[in-house]
Amino acid sequence: MIKHKYYVIKGLLILYFLTLCLFSSCLLSSCHKKEMGKTTLSINGRPLSVEIARTKNQRQRGLMYRDELAINQGMLFIFKNDKILSFWMKDTKIPLSIAFIDKNGKVTDIFDMEPYSLIPITSNSKCRYALEVNQGFFKESGLLVGDRIDLETVR
Repeated sequence: MIKHKYYVIKGLLILYFLTLCLFSSCLLSSCHKKEMGKTTLSINGRPLSVEIARTKNQRQRGLMYRDELAINQGMLFIFKNDKILSFWMKDTKIPLSIAFIDKNGKVTDIFDMEPYSLIPITSNSKCRYALEVNQGFFKESGLLVGDRIDLETVR
């Protein structure tokens, strides 16, 4: 009987420590996930609060599944190298405008995008950044192809 209690207690202790180790590793791995940073850009003097999508997963999710985007908010997609960029609106409910931006901050293209569209919107030249905002934001702020956006805070 005493031997049986010993094995039960030993088993419970092992189970406790395994659970503790599993829980600790889950906490540690979630702490190491890269969170989306935020910064404020100036678009012709108009402040724009942007979430920064640097990782592949962040860029793939983008603004999908959101019900709204505040008036002066957007998302800046950052890529490690210059390349032709292509975006679509899969599972994106909000009408957006996108500006493709080269490594020097020059706006190369601006397009409007429609909710849920699977038609790819592609940059006409190699770019390093893409900036998504509510549709009409760029027109309201006077941003045009050829203008520059200061991206020093995100480089």
